Amino acid sequence: MTEEARTSEPQTDPAVSVVGPGDGETIVLGTTRMRVLEDGSHTGHRLAIAESILAPHTQGPPQHRHAQHDEGFYILAGTVRFTVGDKEYEATAGTLVMVPPGTPHTFANLTDHPAVMLSTFTPDLYVHYFRDLQKMLAGGRPLTPLANIDAMNRYATGPATERA
Repeated sequence: MTEEARTSEPQTDPAVSVVGPGDGETIVLGTTRMRVLEDGSHTGHRLAIAESILAPHTQGPPQHRHAQHDEGFYILAGTVRFTVGDKEYEATAGTLVMVPPGTPHTFANLTDHPAVMLSTFTPDLYVHYFRDLQKMLAGGRPLTPLANIDAMNRYATGPATERA
């Protein structure tokens, strides 16, 4: 058996979590498709990781602040515009954006091509926000700005006051 074959086989050690291509929980929010790779259940809730595909011309959430967690974004493909307060950054493949608690931020894919990013949440708190949004949409509830803010508030997050 080759080394590649050995490392791609499912792991049997209960302390190890392996999520293969196509595995993981899928959350679809409008033009964004998220694949939860780690929801915190294997990390003592210290870390959650998700891969997101932003369709072309996808607007992100309203500018917001997290009170209790860091959020990281690693761009795998395409270009994502991050707005942090009044500053804008064009993040291309290979760029890491780390957002500490309290920092106002949002993102969008303004291009004609999909963008793919890997997001981290430390601790895992915020991954549940995306699940809540999906439940709202699946239940036929529109994702209004107020409904979005209500969902954010459940996870120690709120709109950036100067951007609300």
